Amino acid sequence: MAEDWVVRRGADGEPVLRYLLDEREGRPWADLLEVLDESVDAAAFIRAELPGWVVSGPPGLGRELVAQGARVLRHAHTFARDLRADPPPADWAAAPLREGLRAVPCDRAPEELYEAWRQAFAPDHVDHYPGEDAQVLAERLAPLLAGEVIGPVLPSSLLAVDAQDRVVAGVILTDRDGRPWVADVFRHPERGYRGLGADLLRRTIGDAAERGLADVTLVVSEGNPARRVYEALDFVLQETSLTVVVPDAVAAG
Repeated sequence: MAEDWVVRRGADGEPVLRYLLDEREGRPWADLLEVLDESVDAAAFIRAELPGWVVSGPPGLGRELVAQGARVLRHAHTFARDLRADPPPADWAAAPLREGLRAVPCDRAPEELYEAWRQAFAPDHVDHYPGEDAQVLAERLAPLLAGEVIGPVLPSSLLAVDAQDRVVAGVILTDRDGRPWVADVFRHPERGYRGLGADLLRRTIGDAAERGLADVTLVVSEGNPARRVYEALDFVLQETSLTVVVPDAVAAG
């Protein structure tokens, strides 16, 4: 499916910004925002045209908005692996997991994934999702698995379960407007199996390649050590962005 860009124009009718329109935290979201006219004060234009919006764009622009009162949501890096120009080894799709674990499809109820997923993103993690457990389950994980957040869950997604059939780790690959997108890689830290997330990601990449997908994309937050894992699996940096909440409009006089 083609992505539909929204173009914002200045008073003279010339294009100033373009972005993909979405929703985040209950607010309109200008994702992948680009400045088309460098002669315009883009931060001032955004404050006037997009008050209260979430904006994801170049870090420099994000820092300007933060200096003017915007709130940072995420500083992140987009990586991609080209599965055609750089195909994974043929054995990745069926590589065995370590003893005591099985790889199963990501088709279980959100409640079965929740403990491992929640523990993986504990309060000290850069990607921790705040809130009470029931709220987070209802607002984050359940909608993600239902395809309501980033897009439908693709069959290359995988879970690892232990001898007690408990979910230990997983990779959730979604269809984001026609682009295979790694929405989450998680592992329950208290159940061990260090490196299991990378093992599952290899299988997911291998399976995606076998299914004919052209590439796989993911986003990693600044400060997340998982970036080293993705780089070791030949993911290549595409861009860096800063996501902020633009201050609400200030009432005149």
